[in-house]
Amino acid sequence: MNAVSRRAITGIFTPARQGINLLSHDLSQVQQMRGIRVKVRNGNLEQALAVMQRVMQSSGIERLIKQEQTHHIKNSEKRILARKILERKIKSQDHARKLQTILIKKVRGL
Repeated sequence: MNAVSRRAITGIFTPARQGINLLSHDLSQVQQMRGIRVKVRNGNLEQALAVMQRVMQSSGIERLIKQEQTHHIKNSEKRILARKILERKIKSQDHARKLQTILIKKVRGL
């Protein structure tokens, strides 16, 4: 079991509090309180852990957990992360620009 799964399991199996005021908690705390539930079928814990890891990746919880890690990040990893972030930003701006031109054409009736 890897470190992400261990860390997620400790967050999942903590007892949930009743009557939480959502305005006073930030999003990560609310997500942790919600938790992820995975059924273990026929006592197959490995398959349940694999399903849980896929669900965590798709919901973004794994990314939040990795951001909290305090270990050293190599400069090469920092460059790769910076490049990926820049590519996402440029792609998002490009999509926004395309959407804006489509909406302008639609409003003008072209």
